[in-house]
Amino acid sequence: MGTDWSLHAVAPPAGTREGVQAALDRVVAQMSQWESKSDLARFNRAPPGEWQAIPAEFAEVLAAGVDIGHRSAGAFSLTLGELSEAWGFGAAGPVDAIPETAAPQSGLEFEPAVRRIRRGDGALLDLSGIAKGYGVDLAAEWLLANGVRHFLLEVGGELRGEGIRPDGQPWWVDVEVPPSWPGAGWRVALHDLSAATSGDYRRGLDIDGQHYSHSFDPRTGRPIVNGVRSVTVLHRSCTMADGWATALTVLGAEAGVALADEQELAACILANGREHVSRAWAAMLD
Repeated sequence: MGTDWSLHAVAPPAGTREGVQAALDRVVAQMSQWESKSDLARFNRAPPGEWQAIPAEFAEVLAAGVDIGHRSAGAFSLTLGELSEAWGFGAAGPVDAIPETAAPQSGLEFEPAVRRIRRGDGALLDLSGIAKGYGVDLAAEWLLANGVRHFLLEVGGELRGEGIRPDGQPWWVDVEVPPSWPGAGWRVALHDLSAATSGDYRRGLDIDGQHYSHSFDPRTGRPIVNGVRSVTVLHRSCTMADGWATALTVLGAEAGVALADEQELAACILANGREHVSRAWAAMLD
């Protein structure tokens, strides 16, 4: 995933480090667009229209992504692989000129009951907007299944906290804010809760003095230009927090908060020098 992970756990058994690493390795082996032997990479190389069987974990991520895409009216998409490659964020590496791209026209067919998928022309999978959150959940479920009830797990800035610390306090974490942001970030208690943040300051492309976001609007096929610096979502599932943070980033502050309210999501959007919070986020302050 191009990042690292950390774990604070109460009384972890022998083999915990290896168990967490194995869960994350499974996500990489299935869903990485940078690993040429991954299930995702093989799917993207397969001929359009050809059905491909996928593992159970891969299918779980697709189901979550399809759901978020439907509920966000297309602000989230799993088939942005061609765009991310063209703009230098994929396996091919950086580019030195602005590419001409448009919204992807060909879609993805997914049959969850039998765990198989096929793509149309030009539809390449890119799960970077949701798979890291799923990696947190998969590793967290391994910990719970192996008797670790109290822990804070972090993978590349996405977090999940279960239970409490040895001193009886919840797992307090500071919400990441963009560099030079004028306000202070929130401190939240992750007690059986996950947090995911999407920001334009983490990755981007600079060409001729212009910065382009690594987040694409699936409806236009272009990097977003809506003033959003970061979006943080709190959710029981880190998978859903990650995917929704991506979708709300694309929608922008006003539409993003409106959808977060409709979906009863706890979300904080930093945009245009202001902080915008959903009703569910505000309710957590009481």
